[in-house]
Amino acid sequence: MLETIKRWMGSAENKGELTLEQLTKEVRKNPIPRHIGFIMDGNGRWAKKRGLPRTAGHLAGMKRVREIIRSADEIGIEAITLYSFSTENWKRPKEEVEYLMKLPIEFLKSDLQELIDRNVRVQMLGGKEETPTSTYQALVEFEEKTKDNTGLILNFAINYGSRDEILQAIREIIDEVQNGNIDKEQIDEQVVNQHLLTRGLPDPDLVIRTSGEMRISNFLLWQIAYSELWFTEALWPDFGKEAFYQAIYDFQNRSRRYGAV
Repeated sequence: MLETIKRWMGSAENKGELTLEQLTKEVRKNPIPRHIGFIMDGNGRWAKKRGLPRTAGHLAGMKRVREIIRSADEIGIEAITLYSFSTENWKRPKEEVEYLMKLPIEFLKSDLQELIDRNVRVQMLGGKEETPTSTYQALVEFEEKTKDNTGLILNFAINYGSRDEILQAIREIIDEVQNGNIDKEQIDEQVVNQHLLTRGLPDPDLVIRTSGEMRISNFLLWQIAYSELWFTEALWPDFGKEAFYQAIYDFQNRSRRYGAV
């Protein structure tokens, strides 16, 4: 039982003696997850442990995002989705929210050219209504300047909530039925998928959550029905390439049965 808990928590003991170089070689030997979702948790606690303001944790977290993007690109992952700001995060202190909304603008200034050079395509998942105009414009610029790229798809889930996404999909499908575009008997999983913000993407094979919390928090609820989950006690600013590849290595050694024996 203890070993099972350690595996699920991504503890250091589960790494064995593999170095980063060995881990990289191992993950390249087996099929790579096509799509990985990240619930990036622990920035505030990381800062608190160091006697710093929460905003310092978010800045450190942005730097970690950069490393994870590079690492995902290096091994040929098709898509990653970063849960950057949920619809519930508006409840946080105003100063913190304003800082979080500025981070995409700073990221645009510092990383856009590298993303273009790496052939990364950026997409935004989330509601536009409450997102500040300057933040939304930065994300639109990301999308516009990388729209022709054909490599890694980088999804920023900002002002995103899965229940809102599903409700919007239901409303759109109802409109299509009422307008006579489809019959209600034709509604199936494929129709629903086509009305989600992730349409055109494979469902996540793996979802990684940092900081020791073991819940989904309204993230891609429809899409992760059969995703493998990997939890780690590492706070997001401490979650580096080695931990990332350890999660993939663990995923590759699981048996995915999709309800079968």
